[in-house]
Amino acid sequence: MHVNMSENNSPLDERDRDKLPPILNHVMLILWQSLDRGSKLPFSSCGSFISTFNHKRETGNHNLSTQLLVPAVRQVRELPPICPDVRQKQRISIDILPPEVKARFASDPIIPIRTKTAKEFQEDMERATVSGDWKQVHDFYLTTFGSFLELNAAFKKEANAPFNTIDDSGINIKFVNAVYDSLLHTPPETQKSVLKGIINSLLREWKGPRTKDDLRAYFILVQNPQYTSTATYVIYAHLLRQIAALAEADHHFLMHWFKKLSQKRFKQLVDRLQLFITTRLFPAKPEELPPMAKCSWWIPSATKVLSLLNAANSISSPSIIPFADFYNLTLDHIDFMEDYQTWQTHGNSNRFTFCQFPFILSTVVKKAIIQRDSEQQMISMARQTLVDKVSRRQRVDMSLLFLNIKVRRLQLVSDSLDELSRKRADLKKKLKVTFVGEAGLDMGGLTKEWFLLLIRQIFHTDYGMFTYLKDSQCHWFSSWKCDNCSEFRLVGALMGLAVYNSITLDIRFPPCVYKKLLTPPIVPCDPDTPVGMATLTLDDLQQIMPDLAHGLGELLSYEGNVEEDFCSTFQVFQEELGVVKSYNLKPGGDKIPVTNLNRKEYVQLYIDFLLNKSIYRQFAAFYHGFHSVCASNALMLLRPEEVEILVCGSPNLDMSCLQRLAQYEGYSKTDPTIRAFWDVVLAFPLELQKRLLHFTTGSDRVPVGGMVDLNFKISKIDVSTDWLPVSHTCFNQLCLPPYKSKKELRQKLTIAISNAEGFGLE
Repeated sequence: MHVNMSENNSPLDERDRDKLPPILNHVMLILWQSLDRGSKLPFSSCGSFISTFNHKRETGNHNLSTQLLVPAVRQVRELPPICPDVRQKQRISIDILPPEVKARFASDPIIPIRTKTAKEFQEDMERATVSGDWKQVHDFYLTTFGSFLELNAAFKKEANAPFNTIDDSGINIKFVNAVYDSLLHTPPETQKSVLKGIINSLLREWKGPRTKDDLRAYFILVQNPQYTSTATYVIYAHLLRQIAALAEADHHFLMHWFKKLSQKRFKQLVDRLQLFITTRLFPAKPEELPPMAKCSWWIPSATKVLSLLNAANSISSPSIIPFADFYNLTLDHIDFMEDYQTWQTHGNSNRFTFCQFPFILSTVVKKAIIQRDSEQQMISMARQTLVDKVSRRQRVDMSLLFLNIKVRRLQLVSDSLDELSRKRADLKKKLKVTFVGEAGLDMGGLTKEWFLLLIRQIFHTDYGMFTYLKDSQCHWFSSWKCDNCSEFRLVGALMGLAVYNSITLDIRFPPCVYKKLLTPPIVPCDPDTPVGMATLTLDDLQQIMPDLAHGLGELLSYEGNVEEDFCSTFQVFQEELGVVKSYNLKPGGDKIPVTNLNRKEYVQLYIDFLLNKSIYRQFAAFYHGFHSVCASNALMLLRPEEVEILVCGSPNLDMSCLQRLAQYEGYSKTDPTIRAFWDVVLAFPLELQKRLLHFTTGSDRVPVGGMVDLNFKISKIDVSTDWLPVSHTCFNQLCLPPYKSKKELRQKLTIAISNAEGFGLE
């Protein structure tokens, strides 16, 4: 049945009210009493609805469930089956009924015809604003939001056209935007009538699957800007609950319709959902919301709806908003390890955890989960080692709690490879580095120096493991360097150790490397299972070999005869150590011409060969090296972009933040030299700011935790002002002479940061 609003603000007329199930009639009356008692907007009494209803339920009928507030399809009670004989005797085809007996099915209602346009509505708003007579506008809102049927009548492009496609919701979205943009500028009574109408719609008794018109109504209602107020959260929660409970096929439609929204409207939807989740977790005024115990379904419902928006964003190219806009930073302050352990235990079952929806967790949380998960594994291993030592009455050496690396500077790569290979079981322990023949304890500086020197040596073009591609300014795996894949395993382990020990590496890999690292995110039990074989596209190749990608793109779009004009086959050629070698992309590829019909297959096989098959041995070793340190189910929570940020840091610089957090030695923040320094740095273009960071820290990126994790220090060095600034990258320390003028400081600093070799190591 369908619930309508009447002119006297009564939810139902007497005849319709009698048709409602007793529980829904009772709920409706409570909501209306709440609304009518409150004269102020927004919806002052609605926040107490659940507790009021539950009190009545507990004292009046102990068999009722709050789930009846939002009836779901699976909760509708089915009639008992009738016996086959009765069913056959009673079956009558609707086709043989007389016309006067036939009726449309309840699931296929006729939508009334409404002719008001967006322009006419805006003219009504302008007249009402000037004259103060809001009746016409009020009546429009009252009628339109009175039911799902009326929402479709007002906003559907053609009232009774099906519009059953994912490509077109059938909604006049400009009209919807105009109506919602004006809503908050209408009188309180009008805004209250909209909320009453939404209650009407949500309390409808559903007896079958949702129609596409129902989905359109949900699509419209979820965009209501009134949901920014906590007074409307009870209504908002019930709307989200119904959307979250829709069938998967219905979610598929909504996801594609959300994708069509403008960036502004899409972002507003995301922000409202995030605010709702944050407010429910940490309410500024807890008394304004029902007790958490009575509305524990609020956050799961909102998160599930947010996941539809995240899915819409993920399938959009380019994405509508940055993936980081889906982070809820409030969750940085919850017990996320408990959430993670629950997820580990129950997986993606009916028990809600945020880890089921990792897009909402920030990179800071994910990094902490990975580190703590690895620490717990390390502690377990160390405890077992201690027990074994004690049981054998052996002396306990506390160094067994660390991964102790001893290397010679002149044999840095070979020594490091040997140490990591011998101590493979200790990779999850805290790292400590010692350079043979040098005094000193590793308080963090030696570890960072080891990383910087090792990465610089391994990635040097003369070493041959990686090729530097100038066009894309990134490193790629050398396809011919496969005689000793253990070195590639070393690089993977280094990346894992850097994540685990919070070291930012100055590595320039293309984004597809991180996709491959997560293919799969958990190392397969079967050692013969292929790893790193990601499904990559022309866009991925564009980020590595832009000229080749451009050429393949032209092949795909060529309008002439590909076979005659390109004269290509399914065979490619690569130069390896000065020797050109040929490879077939498929069996007999050298005899298969590339044509207009098979060119897509050719391009995909070519991309797969270049980015997967030609470097398989090297990348498989690299993959296993990384996962030997970071092996954790927490990797399933990560996007490829987040793995890159964990390894290399974030490219987003905030020098004003660095100024606030900077530490000083020999200077104070009010010294003329320091004031001049920050005036110069803040005025630098982005490229010079990156060079300064690279000169001082060894990387032009920011750690996951932000500038606060840099521990950036400026020290005074008592030398002639003719000297250039120097840095100690191992300690993120800049040594600055006391220059007499801002001009001199700018000149000397620019020379220093623009001509530093390698990592700017002193």
